[in-house]
Amino acid sequence: MNTKNMDEQNTENRIELLKGDKVLWMVILVISIFSIFPVYSASSNLEYIVNNGTTTGHVIKHMFFVVLGLVIMRVVGMVKYEYIGKLSSILLGLMIVLLVVTMFTGQTIDGASASRWLKIPGTPISFQPSSFAFLMLVIYLCRYLTKKITRERLPIENIMYIFGPILLVFVLVAKDNGSTALMILMVSVIVLIIGQLHWKYIAGFISSSFIAIVLFLIVALNTNLIGGNRVHTWMSRIETFTSSKAKSADVDDESVKAKNYQVMQAKAAIVHGGITGMGPGKSALKQMLPQSASDFIFAVIVEEYGLIGAAFLICLYLIMMIRIVMIASKMPAFFGSLLVLSLGVMIFIQLAVNIAVAVNLIPVTGQPLPLISYGGTSMLVTYLQLGIILNISSRIQIYDEEGMGKKQSVAEINDIA
Repeated sequence: MNTKNMDEQNTENRIELLKGDKVLWMVILVISIFSIFPVYSASSNLEYIVNNGTTTGHVIKHMFFVVLGLVIMRVVGMVKYEYIGKLSSILLGLMIVLLVVTMFTGQTIDGASASRWLKIPGTPISFQPSSFAFLMLVIYLCRYLTKKITRERLPIENIMYIFGPILLVFVLVAKDNGSTALMILMVSVIVLIIGQLHWKYIAGFISSSFIAIVLFLIVALNTNLIGGNRVHTWMSRIETFTSSKAKSADVDDESVKAKNYQVMQAKAAIVHGGITGMGPGKSALKQMLPQSASDFIFAVIVEEYGLIGAAFLICLYLIMMIRIVMIASKMPAFFGSLLVLSLGVMIFIQLAVNIAVAVNLIPVTGQPLPLISYGGTSMLVTYLQLGIILNISSRIQIYDEEGMGKKQSVAEINDIA
């Protein structure tokens, strides 16, 4: 009997390597390991076409970020997610400051045309504050909606503490990263819906945002009052997309071909892959496909691994989304459930946008494929998101042991948030 008790105690005290949902862990590890192969293949474009580093150097850098991301994901699992929620307002404020700094001192890297990166002084390291600001905004919204769920909020409260932060982050990001800004707006609205904010406030916010965006576009396109904006680039991409879809488009028009170059090469790579693919590292079009290691890496994957490989990868992402929904449904704490669903929405939209661009369903954007595309900031943010989700999944059993059911009292809700 004593031996049994000692074994149980040792089991409880043992540090669990894969803490949280084991299926989700396995999916993350498989995708992370798989990402090394297409990145190694596609990064040859950076070496031979862009003249930026070596293929070996890029894949080592990618592997470093994969390992760092997994470590960060595990470390996040050691911190109570409630503390992350409580720090979100401070961290969001810090990210807003960094976004303002980026507007004036931001840099471009790897041939990008927008100044989205901020360099850490004294180091060669650059990162995108917009990605971290997006994450902190979502966590902040989840916590605020949980804390104030007990009563009807005054309109001024919604403007100051909900709509104000959303629009501020949106405006600061939109200047150099329109697609991410639109995603911020879209995800924020979804969070408000899931978080049970009254529909009249959500409808008013959507209407006001739409009017503000239209006015911004009119001013940016017809005047010089908003300097350094990328509105003309956005409109060009939309026109290129619509021209590629129009039946009357002249396929022999060289200007149309030039504008559609990225999409044409991506579609050619997908068609070239067929059912079984050309084989790992044997992509013939990766050298002609811009951003083949990041924005258009899905096209390279389809060319090398075929429809079968792409379907397998999509199945892994589907399993990931299903596990996230299951974790949210099992979590009795409202804040934890809302946060899991919100982070899952962020990952899903980014995934859907990247694949939709590769198959020419939407205009070209700069969104990476989660856990696979080459690049540090976006990858680390995705690992942070998954780390928080795994953290929350590990708490489900604890709540069950404490006897907390699906229905929570007001005191329990406020205490958790």
